[in-house]
Amino acid sequence: MKVAFVGGGNMASALIGGMLQAGFNASDIDVIEIDSQRADELGRRFGVSVHASCDAWLQASDVVVLAVKPQQIKQAAIELRPHLRQPLLLSIAAGVQARTIAGWLDTFTVVRAMPNLPALIRAGITGAVALPQVSAEHKAFADRILGAVGAVIWLDNEALLDGVTALSGSGPAYVFYFIEAMQVAARALGFDEAQARALAVHTFTGAAQLAAQSEESAGVLREKVTSKGGTTAAALASFDHDRVDQAIARAINAAAARARELGS
Repeated sequence: MKVAFVGGGNMASALIGGMLQAGFNASDIDVIEIDSQRADELGRRFGVSVHASCDAWLQASDVVVLAVKPQQIKQAAIELRPHLRQPLLLSIAAGVQARTIAGWLDTFTVVRAMPNLPALIRAGITGAVALPQVSAEHKAFADRILGAVGAVIWLDNEALLDGVTALSGSGPAYVFYFIEAMQVAARALGFDEAQARALAVHTFTGAAQLAAQSEESAGVLREKVTSKGGTTAAALASFDHDRVDQAIARAINAAAARARELGS
């Protein structure tokens, strides 16, 4: 399977790194990257072929991964179209609908996906949807690429990808925001920077791993930490007073609305 990436940013780099670890050959991966510094870095780091523009070499690609920003994807598709055979088009651009991409490229062999930043350490999760015309073989191609950096959830309704974008696509930033706030609070309590970071990060990663490995719900696990009248109860009462749960819901809804705006 020969794979061409259009764009060589963080997510493309994460996917390429994961693919190489999963057994792909560097000689089967090409990247189009117009930034010369980033192009050189990709070549040195991964040993892949990097190009400044589209050309006839694209016709050998079985999969073309659209890894550019939503605002750039239409122009990229227009430039790609004359050079494509009939590959699978795998888009990881937020918001832009699969049928819109299909119209620009005159093909319905399109999978749209939303990976997230933990793909950088092969711990990501991706939501994906395939147009009905995508074959089982092409869907398996997409699953193999996306699965190289973490879990993959296949959806039947593309509208749900806006929710995926808001929840897991943008979600790592919410986690980092909370960790930052915990570190600031720890510093105010008298811990130094290294201690504050260790306490906040290990608490978050440990709790997340416990939630992942436990058969009990997050709510039940929360109750296990919370003693009536204790310190955790005092903290959670403060959260409830400030309606933190509602603020989180509003934030995720705002992200989903922005994803829909990008798509239109």
